[in-house]
Amino acid sequence: MERIRDSQKERILNWIYEKLFKAFGPRHWWPGESPFEIIIGAILTQNTAWTNVEKAINNLKDHSLLDPKRLNGTPQDRLAGLIRPAGYYQIKAERLKEFTRFLFANYDGDLEKMFSRDMWELRAELLGVKGIGLETADSILLYAGNKPIFVVDAYTRRILLRHNLIEEKATYSQIQDLFMDNLPQDIKLYNEFHALIVQVGKEICKPKPNCSLCPLRELKEIIQYVCDSCGKRLTPTDPRYILKIELYAAPEVVISKEELQRDHSEEIKRLIEEMKDMDTKKLEEEVYVNYRLHLCQRCHNTLNQRIASKEFI
Repeated sequence: MERIRDSQKERILNWIYEKLFKAFGPRHWWPGESPFEIIIGAILTQNTAWTNVEKAINNLKDHSLLDPKRLNGTPQDRLAGLIRPAGYYQIKAERLKEFTRFLFANYDGDLEKMFSRDMWELRAELLGVKGIGLETADSILLYAGNKPIFVVDAYTRRILLRHNLIEEKATYSQIQDLFMDNLPQDIKLYNEFHALIVQVGKEICKPKPNCSLCPLRELKEIIQYVCDSCGKRLTPTDPRYILKIELYAAPEVVISKEELQRDHSEEIKRLIEEMKDMDTKKLEEEVYVNYRLHLCQRCHNTLNQRIASKEFI
């Protein structure tokens, strides 16, 4: 999987946002008349289409249950029947009850009090509630609590992966960091960007994509690749070689400067130095670092010659 150079990430993300906004316009997310309704929607939307969630929410509205105190006092079986259109209704009824119990046990049923808590501390608490995972917790924080956190979902992963912007094994946190480390901490921007990603994912970048209609079809043309060895800029038509490097270190391992001098990549040197400076507690087990280099044809050939001559192991 190709890797974006750090210096390009902000530019590429802004380009993606502008293209999607031009194609779809403002999305006005998240649908909901109150923070509590948004939280209910975030829990109910797990593994189902939003149209089904709307039916379930309308049932709750009809019975005046979009209120924390009333919903908390509703028997779980009755609640399950009302949210049946959302699917997995028994499980989701239990999750709704788990959330309201959490809300009353910790914040006296007061959402304003809950959202006044530090974002990361509240996130950790939400993740401790049965049935609330990373995406649901972050949706609650961003859309109901107006907190500056980027929501990652299946659409985000699919779109970034298809455009070679993330590794296939990228974690939720790594994808989230890609956005939050390279964009301003702007609630409105995070809200709109995520909504636009969902829109292109639903309409165009489906499991069977319609790439000819994709607003991002020119993305590969704006990504600039540079040889990590000699610094030569690589055009889209230049052959490009990717070298995968695996580094291992354990507490007793010492890497000398002489060994470092044989590496052509300053980045590898930095990674090794960082490993040497890690807290010893983190080095109780072997540490593994994976790094990928983009090489031009000349540097790729040179490297192969050095490997063949057993210049280094």
